[in-house]
Amino acid sequence: MANTTQSAKRARQNEKRFAINKARRSRIRTYIRKVEEAIASGDKEAATNALKTAQPELMRGVTKGVFHKNTASRKMSRLSARVKALG
Repeated sequence: MANTTQSAKRARQNEKRFAINKARRSRIRTYIRKVEEAIASGDKEAATNALKTAQPELMRGVTKGVFHKNTASRKMSRLSARVKALG
């Protein structure tokens, strides 16, 4: 339990940010999963479209502090390489 009003407020803020970040992380994972499902089905056009919609969401996660920049870049690079490899 928080002992001071400042620490109580900080605890409230942390809970709120945790919920927002959790929702954002989940949303990004959903977009990534859609790309991976399109890759698994072998549909290059669907995978390309899913990748184009996932990219801005992933980068938004970087600007909001949910993901590190290099992590997002690595994920995008690997996904785009897999989409490109589809025949």
